[in-house]
Amino acid sequence: MSDQGNRRSILVGYDESPGSEQALRWAVEEARLRRLPMLVCHAWQWPYPLRPISEQVLVHLEDIATNVVHNGVDHARGFDARVEVRPLLAKGPVSAVLLDAAHEAALVVLGSRGVGGFEDLRVGSAAVQVPAYSVRPVIVVRPEEPAGQSSVRVVVGIDGSPASQAAFAFALEEAALRGGTVRAICGWWDPGALPGPDQLPFVDAAAMRAGAEARFQQVMSVPTARYPDVPVTTDFVDERPPRAIVEAAKGASLLVLGGHGPGVRSGALLGVVTQAALSEVHCPVAVIPFPN
Repeated sequence: MSDQGNRRSILVGYDESPGSEQALRWAVEEARLRRLPMLVCHAWQWPYPLRPISEQVLVHLEDIATNVVHNGVDHARGFDARVEVRPLLAKGPVSAVLLDAAHEAALVVLGSRGVGGFEDLRVGSAAVQVPAYSVRPVIVVRPEEPAGQSSVRVVVGIDGSPASQAAFAFALEEAALRGGTVRAICGWWDPGALPGPDQLPFVDAAAMRAGAEARFQQVMSVPTARYPDVPVTTDFVDERPPRAIVEAAKGASLLVLGGHGPGVRSGALLGVVTQAALSEVHCPVAVIPFPN
């Protein structure tokens, strides 16, 4: 997944919120490890339905936005002067601007919520919309993520879908870059144990579980050969996938998931596991798009 050859950038959304400051730190580290340039992006727009009477108001807003993006560039350079950092200022909704810029990026990093919204909001709209539609991997970073962990532990959720297999490859790459370990986890639940009329008839749960676990181990064996020095553990657990992933991510350095797995509801932007992770997990969450 290396982009050193075509020099794609690490794209980070920045608005001076605590979440975007943490995202900036993470993006700088990604750029350093991958030896890629970094693009600090700030989106701005007039927030009301009616345009202002004076164009000077818009000019003033753009000046403020310009200061924000250049502050982000300065902060990024302060974190690591070796990383090449450039600003990107664009007019439009945050999600639309980031999704457009993502086409030329290697990776997108953003905070779990930006400025605005109510105080207890855990996940902002951009943190859902950008991972849902991005053509590139997206890492969503929480502002309360603790720093200074002694070892890097990457957790990845596997469900057999192409997106989850791409997520496993990304997790291995991140662990290799950071000198960490990978824990691959698959949550299994008995489809015959549904209550009442939803219970499935004539289901051999033991046989289905054995087949699913064998497939899980088979899927895990392919990408690990490319990263022989990365320690990998696999866990096939009896737990519904959303709860299994949230529990496994406690104390992790990074959680990696595919954007859509099997059983996605019609109209849902993201799979139920990814939605649960973005709402409940306290470590950064990488969402990997369906591979082309």
